[in-house]
Amino acid sequence: MNAVLHLDNVIRTHGQGATEVHALRGVSLSVASGELVAVMGPSGSGKSTLLNLAGGLDRPTAGEVTVAGTALGSLDGTGLARVRRNAVGYVFQDYNLIPALTAAENVSLPRELDGQRARDARADAVAALERVGLADLADRYPDDMSGGQQQRVAIARAIVGERRLVLADEPTGALDTETGEGVLRLLREICDNGAAGVLVTHEARHAAWADRVVYLRDGVVVDGDSGSTPDSLLGAEVLG
Repeated sequence: MNAVLHLDNVIRTHGQGATEVHALRGVSLSVASGELVAVMGPSGSGKSTLLNLAGGLDRPTAGEVTVAGTALGSLDGTGLARVRRNAVGYVFQDYNLIPALTAAENVSLPRELDGQRARDARADAVAALERVGLADLADRYPDDMSGGQQQRVAIARAIVGERRLVLADEPTGALDTETGEGVLRLLREICDNGAAGVLVTHEARHAAWADRVVYLRDGVVVDGDSGSTPDSLLGAEVLG
């Protein structure tokens, strides 16, 4: 398997002594090119921690995270930022767009930060916006867009430059059902075109877009296949 993302016995602990919290306890996971993996589990199970480690936004207490063949533990802050700009795209639930920038400027920002000329960065941004069906809104500001359009701009920013790994943290949480389905369809298409994807979700109907589902509870993988949601977790997801 051509693994774009690989977590090897990853442990993440926050705090010390009486305040110590074990967010992840020896998690191993591989995600291949062309594969979309859904991560499910109750609130506090470690889902967001897993995404933060996969995206180089946090470092494990123990174990190793590898993205596109690069061991993240071997990199300093500058190296991690370079990986995030070039190899990893992150889709946030609340979009995280900059209001003062147009759609194209939001999408081109990672390319410009990586040293690309403004003209070339804009060309890449418009191409990414075209992939998500928003090329005609390139010069519109986020506040003048619907929630679904803003989320598609966020996805365009996550895939600009043909990044290898796309991480999505509850990307449909602020959207209506129809718009959310469109976002999931787009994530599925991006993975079908060769990216590796990880989707954190509470909803089984969203996880159905994935090739397989990994279930977390208390920082431990309790199941991981393409089967149905275990009854023990389903109730927690509905409540969480």
